[in-house]
Parts: sequence; C-alpha cells; structure tokens
Amino acid sequence: MADQTPLPALARLGHASHCKRCLDGLPDSQTDIDASRLALAFYCIGSLDLLGILKDATPKLDRDRESWREWIWEQQTRGRCGSGFRPSPFMTAHHPPEEQIECTDYDSPHIIMTYTAFLSLSILRDDFSRLDRSGIITFLRACQREDGSFSTVPGSAESDLRTLYCAFAISCMLDDWSAIDVDRAVSFIATCRSYEGGYGQSPYCEAQGGTTYIAIASLFLIPSELRTSDPLTPEERQLTIQWLLRNQDESGGFRGRTGKEADACYCFWCGAALKILGASDLVDANSLATFLARCQFKYGGIAKAPGEHPDPYHTYLSLAALSMYPPSVANNSTWRFEPLDPLLNAREETSQWAKKYIPARQS
Repeated sequence: MADQTPLPALARLGHASHCKRCLDGLPDSQTDIDASRLALAFYCIGSLDLLGILKDATPKLDRDRESWREWIWEQQTRGRCGSGFRPSPFMTAHHPPEEQIECTDYDSPHIIMTYTAFLSLSILRDDFSRLDRSGIITFLRACQREDGSFSTVPGSAESDLRTLYCAFAISCMLDDWSAIDVDRAVSFIATCRSYEGGYGQSPYCEAQGGTTYIAIASLFLIPSELRTSDPLTPEERQLTIQWLLRNQDESGGFRGRTGKEADACYCFWCGAALKILGASDLVDANSLATFLARCQFKYGGIAKAPGEHPDPYHTYLSLAALSMYPPSVANNSTWRFEPLDPLLNAREETSQWAKKYIPARQS
C-alpha cells in the first residue's frame, strides 16, 4: 500500500470554497454538465454538509440556504406520468412553482435528479410540505420496465442499475414501496452480477465499483417484510468482498474495474459497498486517506487522481469515503467527520431528517 508518511492537513476550507464557487456559477471545466445541474448542486451542497459548513448560522449562509431551497423546488415538475424533479431549467422558461405548469417531454421528471433533490432538500432541512408524494409514486411506477429495471424518465430506453437504485432510495425515503415490483427488480439486479462477484451496469457488462455499490445498496435497502430471501448468499457475499478488496491498489486508492488505475470516486463506491457488507475493517483507511490527500487541488477541491483538475463529484465522493474511513492520525482534526449512512449516501443526521420528513404525514 501507499507509504505511511505523515498526512498533510485536509484543506477543508479550500474544498468548501470550491463547492461554493460552483454553486455560484459553473466554471468552464464544468459547463458540459449544465444539463444536470441538480446533481451538481447535490455534490456541492453535500460536500458542505460533510464538511460541517452548513451548521454555521450567519445571515449570508441563511440567505444562501433559502436561495438553494427555492431553486430546487422550482425544478419540481408535473405531467401525465406523475411528478418529480427535472435535471435543470436549461430548456424551459421560468415559472414559479405555484403556477403548476404541466411538463413537456423536454423537462419531465428524472429519476436520478429526484433522488438528488430529496437529499439536497434534506441537507437544507426543508420540511417537504411542497412535495407531491402521490405524483412521485405515479412517476416511479411509470419508470419500471418489464425486465424489472427502471428508465430515467417514463418511456425512455435508457436504463441501468443506477436508476434502479434511485427508485429504491426514493421509496425508502418515502417509506412507500407500493410503486415498485420488488421481485422483478431483484431479478434484474441478479442478471447484472458478473463471475468476479461485482456487478455491471446492465446484464453481461463488465463489473464496476460504482454499479457494484448500487447493486449491494439496493438489495439492502429493501425492507425485511418485502424480501423473499437474504440479499446475498454467504458464497456471493464472500466473492463480492474479495473482488472489492482487490480493487484497493498500491496507491491506497480504489480502482473501478480490474486492471485500471485508482480513481478517488471509487474510494466511496467500493468502500461503501464493503461497509454495507460488514467488511469495513478490511479496508486500509490510512492508505486510502494518503491517496486522497494527493488528489487535493492546491486551490481547493479534490480530483479523480493526483495532478488532475478537481470537480464537485470527486470532491463529494472523496469526503464521503473519508466519513466512513477516517485515518488514524493524532492531533489532526481536519480529517475527522461525522458518520455517514452508506445506504443513502448522506450524513447520518441528514438521512434521519429525510426519513422523518419525506414520508406522508399521518392524518
């Protein structure tokens, strides 16, 4: 594993500044994902949450929180296939949420963005009084396909394990699984399992760290009363753990696929899967932190690999990995984080807020 040299300080303020800059306006390096702005907002707001920045009570931060909340609610959209959150307002005219404008095919609800909106609003401690819960159920039901997978938007041909995970996470936060045929979905997950013990995005695809996390998290999100069997057999669990552990390479970071270079985001994807499987004690946390320390950019933010430019996606997932695997360093509080819920991919306090306020109110 990586050399056990003393860790430098984690540049918490620099990483927070990077995310705040991206919230204020996309840098040139990020403009290609403008069409997925809601996901970008989650990575930025989520990073601030993990860093503890949002606990501060200042007039400016209070204004920012309110502004971010209102912008997210402006992305809630409704149509013939139900309700959810669109990726971005980039192709639509601005309408206040109270106008109840019906969406078109160009700004329909998107299942991944709905998941990120739920988490972002939970981070911002919204009470979800504006959430169209019945519309969300209709939307999820419209997204499930015959093979058990889910499309990103109703009727789309685009589907893989990522959308299935988002449907499961949304159902978990709603505490309502009525929109999902769980047995069909579990059957689809099984078809994505590879001989290595990992999971690909779709059947017959190569195993990847990200989709392996998504498969494992999805299986463990299912409430016990809806399960017909254990998420994995003992043999399957052992093989998956072995494959994930082999992906932590000599740099201390995790690779996403067999034979590839380490990438900061897979420190979360592989690390979280191992956490869910009860094998977190087998991860070399100090080497992982050493790798992520080398991925820090001098002006703030964390990159996919040393020497690369940072982005909010890798910054958030690196911080999330460190929340699960803090290094054992004495007298260096910059590396300390509050616990993370690996199933929903959010700080435990945020996860608890989501489960309290997103479900429908009892009459």
